[in-house]
Amino acid sequence: MDGGESVRSARSERSERSHRSHGSHHGNGGHRHHNRPQVPSRAGSNRGMSRGLDPDRDDRSVTIKTPGQDLDMERGEERIEVQVIPQDDNWGDNTTAITGNTSETGFSMEDLNKFVVKETDRQVGVNCARYVGTALTVGLSVIAFLSPIAMLLLPKLDVVQLTSGDCKPECEGLLISFAFKLLVLLVGAIALFFRKPRATMPRVFVFRAIVLFLVFVLTFAFWLFYGVRIFKEKQGTYEGIVQFALSLVDSLLFVHYIAIILLEIRHLQPQFAIRVVRSPDGEARVYSVGLLSIQRAAVHILEQYYKDFDTYNPYLENVTKKHSKHSSTAFKVYDIDGNAQNQAGNQGRNRAVFPAASRRREAGHNDRFYDEQEYERRVRKRRARLLVATEEAFTHIKRLHDEQGPAIPMDPTEAAAAVFPSLARALQKYLRVTRQQPRYTMEAVLSHLACCISHDMSPRAFVSQYLTQGAVVCGNEQEVKGTERWVLVCEQLLTRELDNRMVFQLKKGPVSLLCTVTKIPHFSLTEEMMHPKSNKFVLRLNSETSV
Repeated sequence: MDGGESVRSARSERSERSHRSHGSHHGNGGHRHHNRPQVPSRAGSNRGMSRGLDPDRDDRSVTIKTPGQDLDMERGEERIEVQVIPQDDNWGDNTTAITGNTSETGFSMEDLNKFVVKETDRQVGVNCARYVGTALTVGLSVIAFLSPIAMLLLPKLDVVQLTSGDCKPECEGLLISFAFKLLVLLVGAIALFFRKPRATMPRVFVFRAIVLFLVFVLTFAFWLFYGVRIFKEKQGTYEGIVQFALSLVDSLLFVHYIAIILLEIRHLQPQFAIRVVRSPDGEARVYSVGLLSIQRAAVHILEQYYKDFDTYNPYLENVTKKHSKHSSTAFKVYDIDGNAQNQAGNQGRNRAVFPAASRRREAGHNDRFYDEQEYERRVRKRRARLLVATEEAFTHIKRLHDEQGPAIPMDPTEAAAAVFPSLARALQKYLRVTRQQPRYTMEAVLSHLACCISHDMSPRAFVSQYLTQGAVVCGNEQEVKGTERWVLVCEQLLTRELDNRMVFQLKKGPVSLLCTVTKIPHFSLTEEMMHPKSNKFVLRLNSETSV
């Protein structure tokens, strides 16, 4: 409060001084009034307006003085006064901000909630996209398959009037061929199209869309001619209708043949090698693929990934990193007494501290090497203890018909529960050192042990599940779900075919797969004949050799 009052008193004193100077200026230099600039009067009017609007706001004026101003004042020279308009302390609350919300096309931040996709909506969208392609394929295939049969049944139902409805032996032969071809078409269509989709792709499968378009055009064209020539003009015989329907079946068979080439055979010949690197652990594999689109290649990579890659364990990333007890920061030694004689010793101690810190920083790779070596030693030790404990536990289990004396019969679950305590501690320590304890529960281990006992598996067969991280597809229910959602990132259009040096990425949570495409080169082989005389040898004897 005292500081504010002193500031205000200083400001009021400066304003009174400026008023007195104005008064003396008007009294002494009235004859030069026509040469006065209008800035002071405008400032004075502004002060009057500001005081009328806000009486609590004080005036802030700045007087610009030049060298020799006091001498000019005595001579009656004029002075320029500039006023700084004060700002209110609450300017942020009274400021009007003009944003895009004032336009007709603008919207507030609350409207963004309308565009947020909920998890349930996303699940419904994925399921719809998963089955809409199959449903469209099934519907169009059923219509195309039943169209030839409907063309033969309409004349028999008196819907279409024919000039001759007799079926001669040639017509009956055509009907037999018609039935056989239709059966082949049914089996081929079920094997090719009526399958559960392996993946939901973000873009349309181009070749499948081409095949469905050909089926639609073919069926529509045959029905158009059937309606105009036979139904409307009533021109034709039953034998002609059979031949017409048989032509439709033949055309559908050729479309099915094209579909097999485009969908199943075209990509079988390897043309590209894709190197897959997983982040953050850096595990890598190389796969060969044919001429596929980017999205179909991504599906193929994911199928191989779940089969070949080990399960990513994020707890293993920092398993060999130890926090140093001593920091690598250099310490400086100060002389408390301030004696000049000890400065040389202090400088020496300072020089001794800094190299020690630099040596600790340079020894980082050695520490990492020894930490990894120590960790591998601990893993091998825990692994050996687990194998020994498992072998000892399995020695106590025998089938009932192999036991010579009286025994209490037990089912595999009871036998597993009886021998599990003898190996539980060793298994727990091994899972802890390999960071696998969150993946396995006691119920899962007992179930696996009971399965191994019931099928007479060896102790190593039981332990093999825990000795490695295991494939991704063999993980527990928390790691592999019914539907795995991956994000495909690529600069190119996903329906484009693979090309040399193309790069795309697959992401799911902390795991990302970087895929680099390399074209397999063309191999040119030449033949070189081996001359029979060039395949003969001689023995050179030397006294210094043992031969």
